[in-house]
Amino acid sequence: EEAPLVSSDFKGNVHSSIVDLEFTQVLRDNMAKVVAWYDNEWGYSCRVADLADFMGRKGWK
Repeated sequence: EEAPLVSSDFKGNVHSSIVDLEFTQVLRDNMAKVVAWYDNEWGYSCRVADLADFMGRKGWK
């Protein structure tokens, strides 16, 4: 049996967030509770780098 995931398991992950399906629930027809893990500093930094790369490829300054 695997140990439950904790926030430190996602430290340094390049994704903006990772949805934890085990704890995500449909509450009503029009409402859901979504649990997601993220490393806001590293994930944000990766998105800024992605944006800079995109702008460079487009020739934007």
